[in-house]
Amino acid sequence: MDLFLSIEAFVKAAEAESFANAARQLGIGKSLVTARVKQLEEHYGVALFHRSTRSVRLSEIGESYYKDCAELLKKVYDLSARSQIETLALSGTLHIHVLPGFALGHFSRTLIDFRAIYPRIEFEVTVSDRVVDPVQEGFDVALQIYPPASNSLVERKLFPVRGVLCAAPQYLKDEPVIETPLDLIRHDFARYAYYPWGDKWPLMKGNECFQIELSPVLKTNSVHLLLEFARAGAGVVYLPTMVAAPDLLERRLVRVLPEYAAPPLWLSAVYPTSHRSTSKVKVFVDFMRSRFQSEPQWDQALGIAPEPTDATEASEAADTGDTNDGGDANDINDVNDASDANDGSKNP
Repeated sequence: MDLFLSIEAFVKAAEAESFANAARQLGIGKSLVTARVKQLEEHYGVALFHRSTRSVRLSEIGESYYKDCAELLKKVYDLSARSQIETLALSGTLHIHVLPGFALGHFSRTLIDFRAIYPRIEFEVTVSDRVVDPVQEGFDVALQIYPPASNSLVERKLFPVRGVLCAAPQYLKDEPVIETPLDLIRHDFARYAYYPWGDKWPLMKGNECFQIELSPVLKTNSVHLLLEFARAGAGVVYLPTMVAAPDLLERRLVRVLPEYAAPPLWLSAVYPTSHRSTSKVKVFVDFMRSRFQSEPQWDQALGIAPEPTDATEASEAADTGDTNDGGDANDINDVNDASDANDGSKNP
């Protein structure tokens, strides 16, 4: 005997005062309802109904038993409905905007691992270096570096985006030696077009900042074009470590002035405040945060030590989940003239 099915048949028959009507509600045959109720009566050794040719009525003990069974059945139905709602909430399409530097080489593995857990969620991914307003452009989540475009957006930090000066070995072999930041002036330099410091580079060495103005021979919104430029031995470039790491590890590129680096930025998940409690957005952002809760694997592979504030900021962001206060961007702009920020309109 399936106790739940027997209880369900009993409750429906009691409410309909008819085995036939109960059968129609359940979508089964009358004989099956009759059999299930009979099994329940035999199980407890009591008569739950007074039967006649025209109707069935609850017995006294049936009345008492019905109240408990009806309450139990309602709870089961509620749990089933809630489960169906949660399943539907964790399905459908997530519209994601992601910057190229992270999309190529890293994001596909993230999507594959995420969908292994949430197979009913699908993705529509737009890759560009623009800073977007998810509300205006219809994105559920934007993975970007610069702060949100409006107060209607939430920012959750994921991981620090560090950069390195690098060049091809053949380029360095034939060009003047680079021992100090000032030596960079004598070299062909290429950079991402929309770093917040423009041409005035704050190169940090420990707690010291060496600011130098570098006029690039190539300025572009494509970090992958910069990578190709460096591989070709055309000059010195500044690349995010998440883009440069494979070439550095394979010695296709080597670091230049490895003790110097510009201040790190942060990759964040930015999404509308109205989406804060949306199930599929929440599980995606939580998955991203858990995946990058430690130092990025490419920085670990390169042996790049985190800046002292990184772990603290990441922890604070994880604890609060609040909109970014812009602390990282402000630190950079304190070192540089904010007028060179090019409106902060692009992502590497």
